[in-house]
Order: sequence, then structure tokens, then C-alpha cells
Amino acid sequence: MAEEKKKQKFSEKLKNKFRITVYNDLTLQEVLGFRASKLNAIIIGFSALALIMFVVFMLLIYSPLNVFLPSHTNSEMRQQILANASRLDTLVYQVRIRDQYINNLRNIIDGKEVENYTISEDSVRIYNNLTFEKSPEDSMMRLQIEQDEKTGSGLKREGAIANSFNSMSFFAPLNKGIVTNKFNASEEHYGIDIVAAPNAGIMATLDGTVISATWTIETGNVIHLQHENDLISAYKHNSTLLKKAGESVKAGEIIAVIGNSGELTTGPHLHFELWHKGIPLNPEDYIVF
Repeated sequence: MAEEKKKQKFSEKLKNKFRITVYNDLTLQEVLGFRASKLNAIIIGFSALALIMFVVFMLLIYSPLNVFLPSHTNSEMRQQILANASRLDTLVYQVRIRDQYINNLRNIIDGKEVENYTISEDSVRIYNNLTFEKSPEDSMMRLQIEQDEKTGSGLKREGAIANSFNSMSFFAPLNKGIVTNKFNASEEHYGIDIVAAPNAGIMATLDGTVISATWTIETGNVIHLQHENDLISAYKHNSTLLKKAGESVKAGEIIAVIGNSGELTTGPHLHFELWHKGIPLNPEDYIVF
């Protein structure tokens, strides 16, 4: 009973109303007055606090003040760091290309040889003493190709291959270029040579995966792509390789920069090859250059 009386007294105290009046100090005239209970004051206080919290929340979410949120700051900063790193890499690459171009112009004016910064003298010394031998697999493949050419079965096979690739859309590896040396299997020239502007970007002819991105004495910087239907494309004599082995590329994506690397070259150009199950294909049969 005592506890119930205490609860009733407490609730009655909350409901008791008080009058607040404001008087003019000079005239003692009532200026403002209102009645309120403790319960009303509590409700008004909580309502005002909730309104203030709501306004602050909206300001933090939908105004520039959201930068002060820890999670937002971290994500934004991470994105800016990645974007700046990407821009920096691109800028460094462009500066290297510009410096090489300016140095080559100076060398041409001075009558000196054009330098290729992608191949150092140390790397050439390392590979000068290498010897290459034909493997049994290479000899068997060459013998099979020669037999196919004699019997005429090679022509039938090429016709079947051409029909199977008619539905595929090949990208030209260079936007603008001139074919200076055509495909000639009898002379062991299993691709075509394309001359283009200096520092032109070389593009992947189809979607695929980089299976080799390396340097050789004869063909310089070389990159090979594996495509669907057992197709392999090769891009040789590049000045710079922009992809590594194992990376996936899209058709038309730039994978290298045209150059003049390797011993078997007479000037800046791209040597482009297409292979299908060990058989060289004439790229001009599938791509318009």
C-alpha cells in the first residue's frame, strides 16, 4: 500500500501544473505566461533532443560535413590513394616515353644511334653467349607442315580453319599502320610486319590470357596471348610490354608499345603472328589492316 501511495504521489507530482509568467520590470505588466507540468517539460525536452539529433544526423549524412565521419574518411582516402597511385604510374610512364623521344631526336640530330631504354647493355651481355638448339618437337612440327604442303592437306585444313573463324571479330593490333612485309610460310616468315607511328599502342586482337611476356635476342620484347579455339597471337619487337604472364586482356586493350627491339629487325615495326594448333595463319585472311 505504501509503495502504491508513493507511485500515486510521484505521478501526481508529474501532473501538477506550474505557471511561468514574465513581467515588464518597469510597468509590472504581464508580457508572457504559460502553464506546464513536469511531465510536459520532460516530453518537450526529449522531443527537442530527438529533433536536434535528427538534424545533426541529416547534416552529417547529406552535407559536406560527412567528411568528419571516420568510415567515410577512410574509404574516401583509400579511393584517393589508389587513384593517385594510378595517375602517378601513368605519369611516370608518359615521362619515360617523352624523355626517350627527346633523346632519340637529339641522337638523330647528332648522327648517333637511336637508344632503346627498355634493353640495357648488361642484359645484352648476359644473353650474347646463349645458344639455341631445335627441339625434337619443333622438328616434328616442321616435318608435318612440309608433308601437308606437299600432299595438299594443308590447304584443306586452312580452309576448314578459315570457316571456323568467320564468326569471330578480330581487332587490328594497330589503329593506323602499313603492312611492309607479308606472310610467307615458304620463307619462314610466319606473320606480317606493320609500320606505325612512334610509341603507337599495340592492342590485343581478341580476348585472351597472356601466356608469355619476355625478351629474346632475335625478336626483342615479345608477348603471346592465348585465345579461344586454340588460337595464339604473337606480338614481337616491342619497345615496352604493358602486361605480364597470367593476366587477362580484352580485345582492343593496349598490351605493348611498338618498338625496334631484337636483332632480327630493320626499324621500328610490329611483327604480328597468328597460330592455330601449331599451324601459322595469314593474319590478313582474318583482319583488315
